[in-house]
Amino acid sequence: MTEIDTSVPHSARIWNYWLGGKDNYPVDEAAGDAYTAVFPGIVTIARSSRAFLGRSIRYLVEEAGVRQFLDVGTGLPTVDNTHEVAQRFAPDSKIVYVDNDPLVLAHARALLTSTPEGATAYEDLTLYEPEKVLQAASRTLDLTRPTALILSGILGHVTDYDLARDLVRRLVAGLPSGSYLCVNDGSRGTDPDYEQAQDAYNETGAVPYLLRPVDKIEAFFEGLDLVDPGVVSVPLWRPDDDATPAPIGQHGGVGRKS
Repeated sequence: MTEIDTSVPHSARIWNYWLGGKDNYPVDEAAGDAYTAVFPGIVTIARSSRAFLGRSIRYLVEEAGVRQFLDVGTGLPTVDNTHEVAQRFAPDSKIVYVDNDPLVLAHARALLTSTPEGATAYEDLTLYEPEKVLQAASRTLDLTRPTALILSGILGHVTDYDLARDLVRRLVAGLPSGSYLCVNDGSRGTDPDYEQAQDAYNETGAVPYLLRPVDKIEAFFEGLDLVDPGVVSVPLWRPDDDATPAPIGQHGGVGRKS
């Protein structure tokens, strides 16, 4: 396994830190604190993204009847991971996580458990090899049955937009009718302070994460039927209460393959 480098900050560990997790190092905390000093709202974005993931999975289980999930670009396990939410509402749910980060791999094996009725697996692959991802997922999932593809905070790491679109298309192509795509990613056009902070972070030499205009996030759902309310700022996607949350620079949605 590739050695884990703890001398430089790592985006998955920084995200874990912002979510209140423990799987990070002082260098990640320092980078995370430096970012929040410029833009304190990043913690809200991280936690709102995780909350959107939970609400969308609950919708997929309870209203759409999905029992299979393919989560690509898993990140470090924290709270309310895909399998925990899905199996809370449907214990027979099956989940395959995909990531190629050695740190994620080390923790996934220890933390990603399953109910007796369901299944949880981890595949050490990348988003850039969609056919291999689908082949590996088929060891746990029945890809002739509806499956939800989860791409949470990962597509911004694919700096070539046309490539990002192609990767999504190839993954969705391998899923049957009645399957769903769930995407949420950092967006432009809502919060200039976030955009300035992220652009500055990208210029530090860290692995870049690109914020994209909302229409480019919407385009990932081309050919799919968007679930109401479409692609919106994530706090506005089927919020749990009657309050109207403030929009943030993170957009997401769910689409169905007909």
